[in-house]
Amino acid sequence: MSPRWTPNPGVRTGRHVVHNLHIHLVFITKYRRNAITVAMLARTEEIMREVCADFEAELMQFNGAQDLVHLLVRYPPTVQLSKLVNSLKGVSSRRLRQEYDSHVRHHLWDGHFWSGSYFAGSCDGPPRTLVKQYIENQQHPA
Repeated sequence: MSPRWTPNPGVRTGRHVVHNLHIHLVFITKYRRNAITVAMLARTEEIMREVCADFEAELMQFNGAQDLVHLLVRYPPTVQLSKLVNSLKGVSSRRLRQEYDSHVRHHLWDGHFWSGSYFAGSCDGPPRTLVKQYIENQQHPA
């Protein structure tokens, strides 16, 4: 009988899969407007943590500035990234527009919060550590 293989702490297992998938996401505001306040950044993180949990994913790192947010997400192989991104952007946009209506309308007037585009980069190991440090060092909104 061979010894049982034990995965690293960061590696997750499922019934038929062993995985350790991470994605660095960047979302920018529509027209790159400085629409995000400190309070909105904190609320955005809460919302995005909830969305990730719904997908059985984990928001490992989050930060941003007045016109963008950075996320480092660990996700299972069953998650379709485009659906996760659409939910993160859609749910956060809807809730931020509801909760900060007058502020958002002052900066963004066409019914959208996020730009239609986004950045997604896969990362693991030492590059993941560098991405986490990069996200931590992003400037907070004024």
